[in-house]
Amino acid sequence: MMRTAIRAGALAALAWASPMAMTAAAAGPADYVVTPRVEEGEREIDFKAGNSQARDGTHEGAQSLGLGWGATRWWFTELYAKWHQLPGPTNRFDAWEWENRFQLTETGRYPVDVGVLLEIERPQLRTEGYEYRWGPLIQGDIAPDVQANLNLLFQRRVRSSEPSPTVFGYQWQLKYRWRTAFEYGLQGFGDLGPWRQWDPVPTQSHVAGPAFFGRIRAGDHRALRYNAALLFGSNASAPRRTLRLQAEYEF
Repeated sequence: MMRTAIRAGALAALAWASPMAMTAAAAGPADYVVTPRVEEGEREIDFKAGNSQARDGTHEGAQSLGLGWGATRWWFTELYAKWHQLPGPTNRFDAWEWENRFQLTETGRYPVDVGVLLEIERPQLRTEGYEYRWGPLIQGDIAPDVQANLNLLFQRRVRSSEPSPTVFGYQWQLKYRWRTAFEYGLQGFGDLGPWRQWDPVPTQSHVAGPAFFGRIRAGDHRALRYNAALLFGSNASAPRRTLRLQAEYEF
């Protein structure tokens, strides 16, 4: 009953957050591919960082530090503090973010595992209002040792001084499970513009490149999980290069 109620609440939130006002934003330097699987009782400290080089040679950086908890076997919740560095030397506190992942299918029961992401961000600047991001998370195996992920995400900003349409983006990932401590593959991120009428292709943002993954045991019920990627922009609207890293301490 409780699971059904929270699922319904999550879907209601997604419906409410449809096409009204939101600021269009490309994937940030520290964005990562969200996965749908949840482990009950798992706790983690999560650090993410990234740096992008624009076409004009300037750099943009981002970092976040989060504390997460597998509240149930289908709901994982995490609170992040986020920092942002625009071109220039200043690195400032940027926002608080509350991330929630809901696993909708039992792990391994179907050809794909399906979940839903719901994020709520409170920027430091009050004029920026609140930012929501939501959408389906899909994961499955396309070969015995190859895992594929595809996320279709919407983003909206409300109560801001400059409203704009809901925007649509995607994340994808291919991972070859070679060894637990070292796996490799590809990652990609894209932003297509307003969800009802995408931007022209030259003004969209698409990045992709090689990625590395691993999980190192650190004792009973403890592990260090990492992933990193070097991403290259495919057009003039995307950063020339982005280097991103995520490290999670699970306990």
